[in-house]
Amino acid sequence: MACKLLIVDDNPEVCNLLKLTLAGDAYELKEVSNGADALKAIKAWRPNIVLLDIMMPGEMNGFQVCKAVKNDPHLKQTYIALLTAKGQLRDIHQGADVGADNYLIKPFSPMLLKILLARITQDLNFKLF
Repeated sequence: MACKLLIVDDNPEVCNLLKLTLAGDAYELKEVSNGADALKAIKAWRPNIVLLDIMMPGEMNGFQVCKAVKNDPHLKQTYIALLTAKGQLRDIHQGADVGADNYLIKPFSPMLLKILLARITQDLNFKLF
């Protein structure tokens, strides 16, 4: 069984880098580009891990998506890593306040992301390699 990973980012270059970084690993990947679509995809597809941008177009930002997921008893176990250029301490605190499991600042190291995701999937009892 593959680990389901949802990429949520409005920047196609970031999405492509993430897909390239994770290619060859045993992830089932899906991608959306805004908060409303992210929440719909999380409810319908039930990913194990969400890589979630904060600043996106539309009605919902990443903080709002994260809070909605973590407040839903059926979804709160979803692992959410905020992946964003917002690296101020107040932003990191806000991420923690809405229940994010991790906070990664762009630009990110693809190798460190792979290591982090391998550890998360191991904790979730998935074997990727």
